[in-house]
Amino acid sequence: QLAQKYDPQHERELRAWIEGTTGRRIGDNFMDGLKDGVILCELINKLQPGSVPKVNEPVQNWHKLENIGNFLRAITRYGVKPHDIFEANDLFENTNHTQVQSTLIALASQAKTKGNNVGLGVKYAEKQQRRFHPEKLREGRNIIGLQMGTNKFASQQGMTAYGTRRHLYDPKLGTDQPLDQATISLQMGTNKGASQAGMTAPGTKRQIFEPALGMEHCDTMTIGLQMGSNKGASQQGMTVYGLPRQVYDPKYCGGPELLGHDGYDG
Repeated sequence: QLAQKYDPQHERELRAWIEGTTGRRIGDNFMDGLKDGVILCELINKLQPGSVPKVNEPVQNWHKLENIGNFLRAITRYGVKPHDIFEANDLFENTNHTQVQSTLIALASQAKTKGNNVGLGVKYAEKQQRRFHPEKLREGRNIIGLQMGTNKFASQQGMTAYGTRRHLYDPKLGTDQPLDQATISLQMGTNKGASQAGMTAPGTKRQIFEPALGMEHCDTMTIGLQMGSNKGASQQGMTVYGLPRQVYDPKYCGGPELLGHDGYDG
């Protein structure tokens, strides 16, 4: 599959560019002519003089591998991206000629970007650095970016500053639109149908009474339903909270006329 991606047309263009730049003929087999690394080192030295100070004579294999390695390090410094660079064995062992071709095209593109007359590759876009006035940068902090979504169709009523609680209400429930921060919002549930009588401030005890039990509107001296019902129980004798309540039954406690002069039953 890698061999099928190899482009013969690009090979002819690369051959013409390298031979024209170095002044040396590569040979009939393009990759074999580059395998010793000599022409590659001469190519980068033409583009960037002094990139490879010493080019080894291809006497032994390690000389050839060293030349290829020096070429790869030199084109990295020249500006070719690391992901575009082939491995030494891709060329020396003929394992990936397609990647070697891609690297040479990337080198040609980099040379064109630097102003060299190259008939192949693409010219990379130059970096355009923009500077903004500090006041414009501060204004941008107050704008909600589209990355955070859109607030279209959402009511911002009641939201005065960042972090302020927004009251939500549902018209279908018949609740009135909240006017201040004392309103219980839907996040806390709905109080529809519940009496708020007696609730004046957060934390104040709300007195609850049930008309069906015959109870009247109570005050702070009345025992609330949370403590049970005192319906039918006499509160006579209870004057202050905490004092004992006297309970008596007329059946067992007779009147004074039933007692003798000494206080005992006759």
